[in-house]
Amino acid sequence: MLEVAGSVERLAKLAATPVVAIVGSRGPSDYGMETARNLARGLAASGVIVSAHLSDGIAAAAHAGALDAQGTSIAVMGGGLDVSCPARRRSLYERVSSAGCAVSELPHACSGRRWGQLAAERIVVGVAQLTVLVEADHTPGELAAAHITQMLGRTLGAIPGRVSSPLSAGPHALLRDGAQLVRGPGDVLELLHLQDDRIPDARPARALLESTAAGGLPRELKDTLARVGSGCDTPEKLMSSGGDPERVLLALSELELLGLLGRGDGGRYLPRQPIAALG
Repeated sequence: MLEVAGSVERLAKLAATPVVAIVGSRGPSDYGMETARNLARGLAASGVIVSAHLSDGIAAAAHAGALDAQGTSIAVMGGGLDVSCPARRRSLYERVSSAGCAVSELPHACSGRRWGQLAAERIVVGVAQLTVLVEADHTPGELAAAHITQMLGRTLGAIPGRVSSPLSAGPHALLRDGAQLVRGPGDVLELLHLQDDRIPDARPARALLESTAAGGLPRELKDTLARVGSGCDTPEKLMSSGGDPERVLLALSELELLGLLGRGDGGRYLPRQPIAALG
């Protein structure tokens, strides 16, 4: 039995729609946060419902990404609906439950304590046809959702990361053991398309996205975007290789205004994936 904020009828309607669970670390990198948000944004723009905890890290980024695209998501709480949402996430909780649903298997006043979030993994995965792991250490706790997905016999995807990052150890281990490679919303839509003929084939949308995302940019902006993607993610790094300061700052500003770059901690720039072609 579940406690629901957002009406039982709405939950039933959302659960009858293709749902993707996005899971991962509570302490991700900037790369992980931006990747989760981009993934959820692209899926929501394509009519897919996002399922995730309402905790810090990857889960919060996933809900925020779905809301960016005026989409809906299902938030699973580790304790009672009135006690388990931290104050810093109250605004996000209200936005999610207004457009989608928040659910818990515990009564209102019951705290899940340390085991609540882990127990809620069952619901996050259970309402979804497919689960995607974004970033996680190679530990039982952070891979719990992935292991539950495998036990249920459902499709599991993982997003690769830097080989030097401990947060990539979990996804890389899953990919080595047969999880599906996910690079963005297009890969997830293709996996859903194979299971459900209501989901359109994502390959034409991906081709359009790739041809329009950077194809119409001036060469200087293309070069700057490529260099940021390869690790020159601050103005200082871009200038240290001989770039003119004014031109570098102008290019970064233009790419940010176009939605192709976002800001991470410490002023670092992160590539963002536009969603127009996936809508």
